[in-house]
Amino acid sequence: MSAFDPSEQASFLADEAGTIITWNPQCATLFGLPAADALGRDAAQLLGSPPWPVLREDGTARVDFPAPSPRTAIVALAAQLDASGAARGYSVTVIPVAGAPSESERLGATALRDVVDLLPGTFYILNPEGRILMWNDNLERVCEMMPEELATANAFEMLDARDRVEFADRVHRMFEDNTELEMEVDYVARSGRETPVLLRGARIDCTGGQYLFGMGIDISKRRAHERQLNLYKRALNAASNGVIIAQNGGADHPIEYVNPAFERITGYGADEVIGRDSRFMAAPGMDTDERSRMRQALHAQRSVHVVMRNLRKNGEVFWNDLHITPVHDDNGLVTHFVGILVDVTASKQRADRLEHEVNHDSLTGLANRTLMWDRLDHAVHLAQRHQTLVAAVLIDLDNFKAINDTFGHDAGDAVLKVVARRLQASVRDSDTVARMSGDEFVMVLVDQPSLRFTLRMVERVRRALTMPVAFGGSEIPVGASLGVAAFPHDGRTAPDLVRAADMAMYRAKNNGGGVHFYSSEMRLASEARATLACNMKSALDDDELFLLFQPRMDARSGKVRGFEALLRWRHPVNGVMLPAAFLAEAEESGQIVEIGNRVLDQACAFARDLRHAGYTALPVAVNVSHREYSRPTFIAGIAERMSRYGLPPGTIEIEIPEADLIWNPGLGRDLAAQLRDVGAMLSIDQFGRGISDLNFLQQLSVRQVKLSKAAVHNIADHGRGGSLAKALIDIGRNLDITVVGEAVETEAQVEFLRSHGCDQMQGQWFCEPLSADAARHLLAQRQHMA
Repeated sequence: MSAFDPSEQASFLADEAGTIITWNPQCATLFGLPAADALGRDAAQLLGSPPWPVLREDGTARVDFPAPSPRTAIVALAAQLDASGAARGYSVTVIPVAGAPSESERLGATALRDVVDLLPGTFYILNPEGRILMWNDNLERVCEMMPEELATANAFEMLDARDRVEFADRVHRMFEDNTELEMEVDYVARSGRETPVLLRGARIDCTGGQYLFGMGIDISKRRAHERQLNLYKRALNAASNGVIIAQNGGADHPIEYVNPAFERITGYGADEVIGRDSRFMAAPGMDTDERSRMRQALHAQRSVHVVMRNLRKNGEVFWNDLHITPVHDDNGLVTHFVGILVDVTASKQRADRLEHEVNHDSLTGLANRTLMWDRLDHAVHLAQRHQTLVAAVLIDLDNFKAINDTFGHDAGDAVLKVVARRLQASVRDSDTVARMSGDEFVMVLVDQPSLRFTLRMVERVRRALTMPVAFGGSEIPVGASLGVAAFPHDGRTAPDLVRAADMAMYRAKNNGGGVHFYSSEMRLASEARATLACNMKSALDDDELFLLFQPRMDARSGKVRGFEALLRWRHPVNGVMLPAAFLAEAEESGQIVEIGNRVLDQACAFARDLRHAGYTALPVAVNVSHREYSRPTFIAGIAERMSRYGLPPGTIEIEIPEADLIWNPGLGRDLAAQLRDVGAMLSIDQFGRGISDLNFLQQLSVRQVKLSKAAVHNIADHGRGGSLAKALIDIGRNLDITVVGEAVETEAQVEFLRSHGCDQMQGQWFCEPLSADAARHLLAQRQHMA
């Protein structure tokens, strides 16, 4: 309030009706009215709008009134009482305010009740007992109470029961210690609706009493926002993936937050990483391209997805699938980056294992056929670009089948593993060693400076493979045939190189092993084989294959004891071809299976025709290859044909070379037993060509053996040189096995075999191979009907 001069104070009296009854000189000066004009007038007309100015609680009011010069004054009103205490009038004191009122003075004169309803929250004045003495409209709205209800309400009871005790305690401490009140509570309206409010208040000392003046701000929106933030926080804490929030500040991007999953994945606690450079876990020297891409994305303030390796706290490397997204503020500026970290170590290792399994041989760990073709294609492409040499080396182990048959498949697997290690150790890291199939390997030798350099590398490989392999206390001999083809001399594509190396390998194998480089003559031979294979398919389609039957004669009586089916090909250009001209290729290409089926059908038909003609005791022998009899359907096919052609047991003989059976004794024993079960008999061909196992022959219970052609041909004129044949005949007789001498071409051979107890003979000396009709005609001439 402004200062005033007491000498300017004007006072007058008015009766109970407000009529002026006294007037002092200061009043005349202040109001510009002499006493004669002022007495008897209505005082309210002089002080403002009738009846009286609005008085403040202290009994004063600020008024503007007309005078000789408009002025502002403070008016104080006091009642005048008589002896009985009844009001008899009023004493009015007018205190002029010097100068024009200031803005703060005008605002200070504003009545409290005019202000409280304009406040944005609830307003209240409480006494220490919690009674509400003054409030605004917002409190009525929040509590859903009428003014008369609020006038009698207790503020403590308007709160949620959970807040009442604490609120009462804080109010008490505020009155006691004059501390500021601040507390979040929930107003409970009459309908039960709860409104969260932030209460703020302070103690005010007024006219000798103490009151709580306070306000409440509705915090419903803030509470909802906090609940949402808490939900987000719980979600982040419960997430199985790591979350990391980093500042967008400088080059370090310091970490501000990590969730528990991040701590679990990395092994670092939040207190150990917050404030650090977000790249501190990077695995040194790994995934540089991915890290460079991430740095560029952060610099450009854009999202990025990378998969790279980091280090856990314990030093362990783990694969991290990381999505980074920039976070913008309200002005569109990037303030932070959020990273979602997924530990993909297990899936990465699983994928690596699957990829390794897909591209590598499970036994040796070498590259498999698929990876070899990919590496060779890539090597040829680079060689074309850089004008360098690439060599493809095809390696086939010698007599690997014999290793399996003699020492068992475990030994064979051990040999393959040792060979794989030796091959890998003989080449450079940039080269590739692959296992194609079985005992066949391929090496891809890149960046070959010359063929002489290649030869030295391959020769080193060959020498490494000649060392025996130790297994189960035995030393298994190992050897290999190697074929070499070089880009661009021997082929300009990966398939061409492998085909050329394959041809060179077969040339080496036919020459007894070692190393052989591809040459153009091999290509001609390969083309000839390809033509032959194509022609054999036509021979099957056009029924150009047929059988001749060579009789097997009794050595003493000269009677026919059976026939051997011999295959011929009536070639449209080359005429009739012997099996030696095409069976090897048929065996290699697999066409031997279909050819063998044709032979069995024709042989069974011939045996049936013999029976129908009355020759019931003449078996027909058929030669079969390993590819045929090792098929799981071979025995079933024999049984089906014997049933279809109506052949009794013993009609069909299956001839297999002795060496084949000895190489795989288990298969030989199973085959002999299964043939007996279906009524076919096993005949041993080429007996004595290799090492014979007499105990094994007894286990097979074979029907007969055929002397090897070499044993028969060694019988010269006058019976000289027949010691091998004699020994073999003696073995057969001692084992009670029929001995057949085949390929008999001279009288001396006949006499020697007969004189030493050979049971049967066949060959050119007795008869050329015959057609089916000629064979039946021979039978009619030589023996009577059975």
